[in-house]
Amino acid sequence: MSNYSALFNPLDLGFCKLKNRVIMGSMHTGLEETKNGFHKMAKFYGERAKGGVGLIVTGGISPNLQGRIHPLGLQLSYPWQVKKHKLITKEVHKHDSKICLQILHSGRYAYHPFGATPSTSKAPISPFKARGMSKLGIKKTIWDYANCARLAQKAGYDGVEIMGSEGYLINQFLAPKTNKRTDEYGGSFENRSRFALEVIRAIRKKTGKKFIIIYRLSMIDLIKDGQTWDEVVTLAKQLKEAGVNIVNTGIGWHEARVPTIATMVPRAPFVWITERIKKEIDLPVVATNRINTPEKIEEIIESGKADLVSMARPFLADPDFLLKAQANKSDEINTCIACNQACLDHIFQNKISSCLVNPKACHETEYSKEKVQRAKRIAVVGSGPAGLSFAVEAAQRGHKPTIFEKASEIGGQFNIAKEIPGKEEFRETIRYFLKQIEVLNIELHLNKEVTIDLLKSSDFDEVVFASGVRPRIPKIEGIGHEKVLSYPEVLYQKKPIGKKVAVIGAGGIGFDTSEFLIHDPEHNSESMDKEAFFKHWGIDTDYKDRGAVAPKEKPAPFREIYLLQRKATKHGKFLGKTTGWIHRQSLKDANVKMLNEVTYKKIDDKGLHIDTPEGSRILEVDNVVICAGQYSDNELFHKFKELDNRPAHLIGGAEKSMEIDAKRAIKQGVDLANKI
Repeated sequence: MSNYSALFNPLDLGFCKLKNRVIMGSMHTGLEETKNGFHKMAKFYGERAKGGVGLIVTGGISPNLQGRIHPLGLQLSYPWQVKKHKLITKEVHKHDSKICLQILHSGRYAYHPFGATPSTSKAPISPFKARGMSKLGIKKTIWDYANCARLAQKAGYDGVEIMGSEGYLINQFLAPKTNKRTDEYGGSFENRSRFALEVIRAIRKKTGKKFIIIYRLSMIDLIKDGQTWDEVVTLAKQLKEAGVNIVNTGIGWHEARVPTIATMVPRAPFVWITERIKKEIDLPVVATNRINTPEKIEEIIESGKADLVSMARPFLADPDFLLKAQANKSDEINTCIACNQACLDHIFQNKISSCLVNPKACHETEYSKEKVQRAKRIAVVGSGPAGLSFAVEAAQRGHKPTIFEKASEIGGQFNIAKEIPGKEEFRETIRYFLKQIEVLNIELHLNKEVTIDLLKSSDFDEVVFASGVRPRIPKIEGIGHEKVLSYPEVLYQKKPIGKKVAVIGAGGIGFDTSEFLIHDPEHNSESMDKEAFFKHWGIDTDYKDRGAVAPKEKPAPFREIYLLQRKATKHGKFLGKTTGWIHRQSLKDANVKMLNEVTYKKIDDKGLHIDTPEGSRILEVDNVVICAGQYSDNELFHKFKELDNRPAHLIGGAEKSMEIDAKRAIKQGVDLANKI
């Protein structure tokens, strides 16, 4: 009997029934445009349906050429396209799951010169200006939506989701910020909402009554000149009359300078707005954003705050999320840590999406689930992300790995990451690997320094070296001064540190260390405190003004920080594509002083002596923290290769130390385990 009775309680829509209260939310994967993409998408969605998802929503598909997100983006407009989509729907329906096609018109977010929007304008996230739509263009687009929905129905989809949020076309019609029209589609809210309602009515007329229509409603725009709360409620009520079956929650425009799904966002921070809309309408409503555990889903549904919960990235991290929850094995779930590094960052770099903690996501056709014919005994030196991912994958394939870790706990650099305010989710990955070691009966030796003699006297068939990295210490006069600390000493060993600090190195570790230092260690970070998060990022939970935007209340920093780098480039140049701006803004809000083109002269009792383009100066700091990169800890590997002819492999930071790339490390571990 499952502990999650509300989660697994079916939802009856009248003409069809959803077997549980979880929707796999829409996300673009990049498979849509790749070679054999529909075959790969069928496998991808099929795995999640097999994993127990009640309803799946595809990535956004455009109803016409103008609506494509980029020139090669998918659209569904012609009968000959239906056959390809049937590959997906047939695979999903094998497992008693429903699937809806999301219809998304990008409007002024189009990354091509043919974009169309209510009023001619250029979005800050697109290099192209979109043209204002004529009345004929509006009528044609409404027809295109209905046509797309009808073709989806013919392809076997159980319904469609209409993307009416996140700043895409329909949302652009609704907000005064982007709708400057003076005809019947602009001005009053009645006029601005006309397009959305006519789209829904046209789809319902074209598809009949027994077809799911989900509307993704922008409940909180998080931009100036967005919608008011009364307008959101008015539209929500009209949507039911127009033919909508389910209202999904949309949070924030893509151009809004407010983080909404990154790891530094608290869990389930926007359920309050879904709860408010649920009190206003007689339709099933869906809660979204940063919900990643079955316990949280159960709480939301059981308390009546929402009827369904939508999760996207958690099903990248673990396609069997719901099967494990139903079997009361939630501690075996590979939890999404909301890092964005392999999912959204990949999409914005025109790569196929995947997942940092599960690199097989979106690459299901490239990995075999067959057990190995001959089990090998494999020594794994190091239990950081690379070593752990290898050991778990190898054990799942039938090998017998033994992990040796010189520290007293597994995790490697993740034990540092989890200490950073806003990165607490990394604890979940360590928890997952610990549980897998138990479930798979993997032999683990902690506090065990591996030597050549140990390996030579063993009967292991192969050895995997995942020994990680060591911090690089630059050659600066006075580097041995007592006020100098390395980043592991600060973040992991928790050595005492003063109130005024210079951080040398402005890469990812430099930013993480600075984030750690600006926070009071005795208080929760914003990622653990919703009220503090709302205040810092200017989210008005009273919804007094349009878009629910409020003045930011910058938190007082716990320390005064200088963040220094030798380069002339922007600080954090190689931070994540979709999260780097958040890290920079967080430090800026804490008055961190960022200095470029710094030459380090010496460190003494007075502080850090530097040269800058503005001249020489002394930073009178209590401590200097070194975040100047790292080097690979691979000496043992090379010695072993010289003295032993057994196969030896080098992965993770031990193989390549540039930055600290957990995404690459985990993928290397999984890939190697599938080759041995």
